[in-house]
Amino acid sequence: MKEMATGYGLVEGPVWHDQLGLLFSDVPNGGVFRIAKNGDVSQQVPKRRGIGGMALHADGGLVMGGKDIVVADIDGSNMDVLLAGADTKAGIGFNDLTTDAAGRVYVGDLGFRVFGGGEPKPGYLHLIDLDGSDRIISDGIMLTNGLGFSPDGKRLYHSDARADVVRVYDVFSDGSVSAWRPFATIQSGETPDGLAVAADGSVWVALAHGGSVAVYEPDGRLRQRVSVPLPMVTSVCFGGDDLQDLYIVTGSRGGPSENCGSVFVMRSPVAGLPLSLAKVKRR
Repeated sequence: MKEMATGYGLVEGPVWHDQLGLLFSDVPNGGVFRIAKNGDVSQQVPKRRGIGGMALHADGGLVMGGKDIVVADIDGSNMDVLLAGADTKAGIGFNDLTTDAAGRVYVGDLGFRVFGGGEPKPGYLHLIDLDGSDRIISDGIMLTNGLGFSPDGKRLYHSDARADVVRVYDVFSDGSVSAWRPFATIQSGETPDGLAVAADGSVWVALAHGGSVAVYEPDGRLRQRVSVPLPMVTSVCFGGDDLQDLYIVTGSRGGPSENCGSVFVMRSPVAGLPLSLAKVKRR
């Protein structure tokens, strides 16, 4: 495992761009950063804080989370709001997100201020449809985190960090989902965070505070654990030209400094699934 970049507060939202390389955010310090294919690190979008999830848009732009779900040009300019946090029941903001094969955006809202010492309250899972409309499709999520679809698109995986469980839903043709059931239960204190799905259907789950990535078979059995040099493992992303570079990102908690959040990479024995481009209408 190789360290590609370090010096961040809390790295989140890794997403692979075929031309630019890896994009990722620093939640508390702000900004979206880029690791080019030659390893050079640069800032892609300045300042914006609280980005827990990102996706590429079909128009060449970038969908980003935070207080609102927005889509902007790839450098952060010409920003349009897709879903405002103020329009949700808690009015706080959003965490991780993903896209389905049709280009719809799935995102979880926050029921309380996670970093502000607020009383834990459940949030909701939203679906932003192609016409820009929003629907709530699930509820009772204590702390929404990683989202990802099975290779056939018929199942959606969803980490609930405060419940120590990875949910799985059946997905219907209109994008809505069934009642959830447990896919994997995580040992207390390890905390399921971001996740990615591989082409063989395995589910790779970052274990915040667990110092590892847990790899699950499609039936929920644990396949293996991948150890990571820092304890607060926040998310994972498949990248590289063959999607067999596994990028693992971390926060600083439990590490040697307040800004030791890092990006690591290793070769994976299986390729990841390419993530679909968002096609939701810009307002």
